[in-house]
Amino acid sequence: MPSLRIAVLCGGTSAEREVSLRSGARVHATLVRKGWNAELLTIDTYDGLPQLLKTFHAVFNVLHGGEGEDGTVQLLLDLIGKPYVGSGPLASALAMDKAESRRAFAGKGIPVPEGLHYTGGDLGAFLTRAEGLGLPLVLKPRREGSSVGVHLVEGSAELRARAEELASRYGEFLVERFIPGREVTAGLLETERGLQALPLVELRPKASPLFDWRAKYTPGACEALCPAPLGPEESARIQGIAREAFGLLGCRDLARADFRLAPDGTPYLLEVNTLPGFTELSLFPRAAAAFGLPYEDLVEALLKRALARLPSGAPVG
Repeated sequence: MPSLRIAVLCGGTSAEREVSLRSGARVHATLVRKGWNAELLTIDTYDGLPQLLKTFHAVFNVLHGGEGEDGTVQLLLDLIGKPYVGSGPLASALAMDKAESRRAFAGKGIPVPEGLHYTGGDLGAFLTRAEGLGLPLVLKPRREGSSVGVHLVEGSAELRARAEELASRYGEFLVERFIPGREVTAGLLETERGLQALPLVELRPKASPLFDWRAKYTPGACEALCPAPLGPEESARIQGIAREAFGLLGCRDLARADFRLAPDGTPYLLEVNTLPGFTELSLFPRAAAAFGLPYEDLVEALLKRALARLPSGAPVG
């Protein structure tokens, strides 16, 4: 098996490009150390991707955000018959679309923050409705990851300024009621024993109530506690919701579900990330390590899951 050619796909064109580059370099170095014939493919465009991948048997995709995570690349890989790490096209698209995924969650009774979806039109009228949710509010793009474009606003003037910014840049966005309390994330990993809920991670950003871009990618900007200091019933409830969301979206291999845990104990699901980071600061590998699966073993296990989907005797090219 290590003689098979493996492409580690990273870079891309999304706002998460730099994170993807770091994830890709680390995953690639790990596979090489483990004896795999892996090549790091850093891409700046998706043009010609089928030709680029022609001689590879499988793909370890760490293209965070944009077309690399929203189902576009996943559909392409399916069409050219290359097995890959992670969820398929439909689950990827649904998870990336915060409006559609929260609608799916709410439809199954999963607690989500009360919110509104701006799709265009009279922004002033929309903001009047949004203020009815009660300040502070969280604004976020419909289709971005890693907290790109996410803002916590506490007053009307700031709400309008941020809303105009998001409307101009993305065309549409979500407004959600801010849930005070604690930030918790739940990793999910499929193994030979089925879907495993990894130990929870509690996040305590030092400069903001939100686990934002700065807290995620600045060393020392956030304290991460794993396992999270929660009671067994609280932990089991959050992990149970994470499992339900994983299945509801149709995810595969791995995912990370992000929550706000309210003071009354209600876990509000914020989103599901189908391609969590693999950098030195990333939470998913940290949770896997607490589960007893070190980084190198985690990466190899995910690759082997993808290779198991390779048709027996399938030719390269």
